[in-house]
Formats: sequence, C-alpha cells, structure tokens
Amino acid sequence: MQWFADLITYDVFHMNPEAHLTQAVNFFLFEVPKVILLLILIIFIIGIIRSYFSAEKTRKVLEGKSLFTGNIMASLLGIVTPFCSCSAIPLFLGFVEAGIPIGVTFSFLIAAPLINEVALVLLIGLFGWKVAVIYVVSGLLIAIMAGFIIEKLHLQKYVAEWVYKVKATQLEEENANLTFQQRIQAGWDSVKEIIGKIWIYILVGIAIGAGAHGFVPNDFLSSALGNQNWYSIPLAILVGIPLYSNAAGIIPIVSVLIEKGVSLGTALAFMMSVIGLSLPEVIILKKVLRWQLIAVFVLVVASGIILIGFTFNYLIFT
Repeated sequence: MQWFADLITYDVFHMNPEAHLTQAVNFFLFEVPKVILLLILIIFIIGIIRSYFSAEKTRKVLEGKSLFTGNIMASLLGIVTPFCSCSAIPLFLGFVEAGIPIGVTFSFLIAAPLINEVALVLLIGLFGWKVAVIYVVSGLLIAIMAGFIIEKLHLQKYVAEWVYKVKATQLEEENANLTFQQRIQAGWDSVKEIIGKIWIYILVGIAIGAGAHGFVPNDFLSSALGNQNWYSIPLAILVGIPLYSNAAGIIPIVSVLIEKGVSLGTALAFMMSVIGLSLPEVIILKKVLRWQLIAVFVLVVASGIILIGFTFNYLIFT
C-alpha cells in the first residue's frame, strides 16, 4: 500500500516531498485502499455470521434472565448481533413486550453500536490486538454497568406510554433454513450493501485524518488532548457527540490523533462518543423514551467513557 501511495504521490503527481499537502495526499492514498480491503474481508465474514441471527432470536435468549446475568448476556450479544442505534425502536418494543428489564435492554442497545465488529478488526489491523482488547473490554464494562445502573434507578416510567400498549407479535425468522451457499451470498450482499452506504464516511473520515496528518503540528493535539490535561477526555467526548460517523469513518481519525501524540484513553473516548453517543442515536431514542431517561442514558454512558478513558491513559503497555 505504501509503495502504491508513493508511486501516485511522487512519480505520477510529482509532488514536493516536503510540502504539507504532499504528506496529506500520501496518507490518503495509503489509507483508503487499506481500510477498504479490511472492510471487505470483515464485512463478508460478519455477513455470514449475521445470517444466523435475528432480532427475535436475540429477544428469546434474553427472556427470563436475572438482572446482572441479563446485562452481561445482553452486552455480549450486542457484539455479535447486527444491530445499531437505528434499530433502537423495533428492538426496544420487542424487549419490552417480552418483559425484559429495561436495564438489560439498555445494555444491549449500548453494546450493539458501541462494540462494533468492523471497528474491532480495523483496530487490530491499525493498532494491534492490545488496543482492540482494550476497546472490547471498555465497551463491555460501559454497557454492563450502564444497564445495571439504569435498572436500579427504576426509570421505567420515563418510557413512552405507547410502547407498553403495542401488542406482541411473532416475528418470522426468514434466516432459519438458509443453505450455506445462501449464507455465502448473504456475506457478499452485506459487502455490497454496507460498503455502498458507508464509503462516503470512509473517504470523509480518511480525508479529515489526512488533513490532520499533513497540516496539524504534532505538538498541537498532544498539548490539547494529552493525558497531562484533566479536561482532555471530557473535551474529546464533547467534540465527538455532535459528529455523525461509523467505526470505519472514525478510526482513521483516531489513528492520526494517536500519531500526533494524543493519549490512547483520550482517543478511544473520542471514538466511543462518536459511535455510542451520537446525536442521531439520541433523536431515534426520543421516539420511545422521554427526555429524562435519555438524559440519564447519556450521563451514565458518558461517565463510563470518561472513567475508562482516564484509567487507560495511565496504563503502560509494552
């Protein structure tokens, strides 16, 4: 990939190696094919795995579980199931109809978008398995504890009244009897569908990262978001919440932040706030929750991200 980026940058475009624009263009040409290839591979594999799951199956697994056990199971299911914040309404309805505690429901809804399988593979490819493990463990802790706290606060009264009036329906499991060849096709269909939807976010994210790589001085971001500043993690979260992106689009930016000297905990806090606390998710949740419960949800998740960010900022990895 680097050979290709250098060929285009220097031999085709004949750009000045010392210029900031050259560094940005070279970074962009290097990152785009690398990220796209990683995405194609993992989306294909995950697409096959996803053909074995459905919202109804997930709901049935969580039925009748005790609170803390349910929080753990819901968070683990959130990693492997194909749901994101846009699935909040139908999932929330199904969980409420089944009598699943609201805290368990929130553990699932937090883990599903926050611990993203695409993000996991990209983190392994870009930063190594240690950072990927930190990401998964952090997301699980946030999802489990946030769901547990929300349940203990007895906030069911802040769920929209119409949710409890919806009659339970039996969902048809269309993926129950697929052949393996059909599941292979489902993998390729996932590649086409997901890449078709997110390619613009990938390009925008990498372009922003390339601009920061080429034009932002190394000491600027490290001084503003370094672990020596107590406000670096809250600031990263405040910057991340209004942004709308997915894991594929945000990780190249995280890569540049770390390259520029931003501490690992701060960079991960920024990524988690973009993925797990975005404004679009809040707007979607407003359809089934009242503002009081949404405020608690945002506060609890943000507090978990801050705590984990500070913890990992002071850990030393060898």
